[in-house]
Amino acid sequence: MMRKREKTEPLILNDLEILDAGAEGNAIARYNDMVIFVPFVVPGDVCDVRIVSKKRRFYEGRAIKFTKYSDKRTTPLCSHFGICGGCRWQNMNYTEQLFYKQKQVNDSFSRIGHLEYPEIMPILPSADIYYYRNKLEYTFSALRWLTADEIDTQPEDINRDALGFHIPGMFDKVLDIDKCYLQPEPTNIIRNGLRVFAKSKGYAFYNIRKFEGDLRNIIIRNAGNNLMAIMVFGTDNSEVIDEVMKYLSDTFPQITSLYYVVNLKHNDTINDLETVLYRGDPYITGIMEDLKFRIGPLSFYQTNARQAEQMYKLVREFAGLTGKEVVYDLYTGTGTIANFIARNASKVIGVEYVEAAVADAKVNSEINNITNTEFFAGDMVKVLNEEFISLHGRPDIIITDPPRAGMHEKVVLTMLNAAPQRIVYVSCNPATQARDIALLADAYKIVKTQPIDMFPHTHHVENICLLERK
Repeated sequence: MMRKREKTEPLILNDLEILDAGAEGNAIARYNDMVIFVPFVVPGDVCDVRIVSKKRRFYEGRAIKFTKYSDKRTTPLCSHFGICGGCRWQNMNYTEQLFYKQKQVNDSFSRIGHLEYPEIMPILPSADIYYYRNKLEYTFSALRWLTADEIDTQPEDINRDALGFHIPGMFDKVLDIDKCYLQPEPTNIIRNGLRVFAKSKGYAFYNIRKFEGDLRNIIIRNAGNNLMAIMVFGTDNSEVIDEVMKYLSDTFPQITSLYYVVNLKHNDTINDLETVLYRGDPYITGIMEDLKFRIGPLSFYQTNARQAEQMYKLVREFAGLTGKEVVYDLYTGTGTIANFIARNASKVIGVEYVEAAVADAKVNSEINNITNTEFFAGDMVKVLNEEFISLHGRPDIIITDPPRAGMHEKVVLTMLNAAPQRIVYVSCNPATQARDIALLADAYKIVKTQPIDMFPHTHHVENICLLERK
């Protein structure tokens, strides 16, 4: 017979001062020698913290009572703040957000990379701190997140349908979103109207535990006056598909590109599925300077396009192009950087793992009459080798913009062997950027470092670093 585990009283630590902003948007406090991560608080707050999880090297806690509020605070706009994990710094003044992002880059370069570097340039703020995203994905769920009050006061058969965002750390719980401040209208209008329509028709919202339900996701992308919606169904039910798509088409004529996808898999990825154009144009068009970029339902495009344009200008400036250089653009994606700088270079070679992205990159060159770019698909470790360099020309400049995990060590070694005069390293993760630059440090010196805020109200920070051969 199994012995019942005795319940223990939660550990509550009184009057803890929040000392710093930390990983994943959480803040940091300390108790004796233990680090405590606390969400939705601001450095300078003093509060009682309930410990909800004990790890070997740190605790996780929740603020339950405040003794003092920090002067770094501001009132968050969003009614979902504190539950939705999307904008964890929305209660912090924007100037303070920028301070902690700049600090993150400094800490990564000094403590992780142990690098020698000149003073980091002041972070470039985002012109828009609300409604800056051009893509959002909402999830239909039959397992709506319930508040403590709902659990205590509502009947067991309460409606659990939701259309919104996943609760952080919970694959099966979705927060029903009323208004989100991340993407311009008509995003909220479309989502809320679709929810009402779906409930009125009795469609089954997706149950991720049982892998069943008619409606799974809706993805909304915007670019200027162009608007794309991609409806994802969990069943291949022609009646449901026809009714939902007709509703979206008739009710929201501002959708210029309307797609649907049937996803019967046990994961939400649609990159390997057929996207069906129901009405309108097959793509929307983003514009940066005088360049046009076609954005299809599966295309990658920088989420904060207005700020991305400023970032690409800095990349071009850091590269110091004269029109004579051979440039390698590693992890080129859909070729946005490659095409953005091509007119200032002799030749640009883009390499990317995703074949569909490479196809988009080639189209983006064609529609902008750019003839000095070449794009290649494949695993960077396998593609970028001495044979490739001999065939396409030794690079004068390498631009690299890897994923958050950074670059494989073999890629770094190949870059060292290629010996370009300059390397422009763009990163969405200063920690892995610093690690990679440390491997280059014997041959290259850091000349400039420019942080950029692409995602206000989050802990994320982009960083551009210019390296020159010693």
